[in-house]
Amino acid sequence: MQVILLQRVAKLGQMGDVVTVKDGYARNFLLPQKKALWASEANVKAFEADKAQLEAQNLETKKEAEAMADELNGQQFVVIRQASDGGNLYGSVTTRDAADAATEAGFTVERRQVQITSPIKELGIHKVAVTLHPEVDAEIELNVARSTEEAELQAQGINIAEQAAEEEAQAELEIAELFDEIGAAELDELERSDDAPADEASEDAASDDDAAEDDES
Repeated sequence: MQVILLQRVAKLGQMGDVVTVKDGYARNFLLPQKKALWASEANVKAFEADKAQLEAQNLETKKEAEAMADELNGQQFVVIRQASDGGNLYGSVTTRDAADAATEAGFTVERRQVQITSPIKELGIHKVAVTLHPEVDAEIELNVARSTEEAELQAQGINIAEQAAEEEAQAELEIAELFDEIGAAELDELERSDDAPADEASEDAASDDDAAEDDES
């Protein structure tokens, strides 16, 4: 199907371009999102007639998007999720989670504007793109943590998962050292108990020798 683009579409074309796309892509995305029109002769003529107005509107919305991008770029939003001790989430962070976090902080961000290229399934700070306009993107950070306290630590550059692994390794080391100390103490006790009969036997033998000497005298 041929469509005429009403705005820039990544990897497809600029406003006013007539492009060929798959029917499903046009019907399910481009046309309902009002990003394009079916490129009939009548629609092409209508676009040409309204082109100047559409370009002016696009420029205005682009300026508004750029102003918002200046405020949004680099902002960090906290997302609280349950996770294992190793830092793996029970689930994943979605575009809705990102949009809700930004909205709660006072920014107007819609779910469809958030671009998560790979699933977020672990604790940490993750960079996420937000498309504010076909020609304007902003980048935000999602601070995914199990609590606000952990989020504060992560914001300071502390890796919670690594810290937990280090603490676990330290605990295992302390337990191993404790068992070594207990084992050493038990070994010393055993050695002392093994030496005791021998010492007693030596003392008894010495007493017998003394008694024999007394008898002879």
